[in-house]
Amino acid sequence: MHSVTTTELFLLAMLIIYSLPYLVWRWGRTEYYAPLVVVQIVAGIALGPGVLGAAFPSYYQTVFTPDVIKMLTGLATWAVMLFVWIAGIELELNKAWANVRETAVTAGLAMMVPMALGSLVAAMLLYTGDIWAGSNGNSVQVILGLGMSCAVTALPILILFMEKLEILRAPLGQRILRYASLDDIAIWGVLALILLDWERIGRQAVFLVAFMAAAFLIRKLMVLLQERDRWPISLIWLAAVAFGADWCGLHFMVGAFLAGMVMEARWFNQERMDLFRHFVLLAFMPVFSCLRGCARSGKAAGEKAAD
Repeated sequence: MHSVTTTELFLLAMLIIYSLPYLVWRWGRTEYYAPLVVVQIVAGIALGPGVLGAAFPSYYQTVFTPDVIKMLTGLATWAVMLFVWIAGIELELNKAWANVRETAVTAGLAMMVPMALGSLVAAMLLYTGDIWAGSNGNSVQVILGLGMSCAVTALPILILFMEKLEILRAPLGQRILRYASLDDIAIWGVLALILLDWERIGRQAVFLVAFMAAAFLIRKLMVLLQERDRWPISLIWLAAVAFGADWCGLHFMVGAFLAGMVMEARWFNQERMDLFRHFVLLAFMPVFSCLRGCARSGKAAGEKAAD
């Protein structure tokens, strides 16, 4: 009897991830009130332990094994890196600098207000008991961590919505992207404070110095290259910066955004960039959108199998 391989299970999971949201979106005619990306997110929840895992636990644990989840996670990681990298390229920093006061005030309020409210709720939760803090955590970390979670922007999802509304390259879309991008950079700074230790600070200092030097050189190189060479060099640059950012504790998404931010959109043909974004959206992002519920289920399945 043929035993199902991990590759076959991975392909079966991909079949479910791609087909289920599309069929619901197309047959349900949800385009007006729920774009495809929203359906994909809801499908990810449905594929999690609370729905599919509870209704059909044996079938679920057979498909979404820990090995399959690892393969899906790798694909989703690269997908979100590509998408955030494109967002960094399309962010016009010269306009942000020209409107630095407006950008700083708006982005600051957009981050501080939800963070302050989230921190207030966290303080109230701690007042009821210390069950919210882990064995190695403290009250300050819990308060700042929950506050940060309320303030962080889902940048890939925001870009998808703006693209759907056809305002991504409009002045309004660029302003929203500037605010959200600065918010995310500041949020990762808050995370660095929460997880403060001298070893991580030292690595981050090394990374930032190396990044600034490398960014200067990559900008000089990109000007000299033809566009056909800029694309592969850009992907090499993306992987290198994301690796460096994750190594120093800043997270690979920060590195992906920084890798795109130092590049100029005018270096790339806009039509090709649009096609590339649409390709990433079609071929990779459904995995990212659906993975969260699947990942939790895969973890639960693995723990149950271990027991």
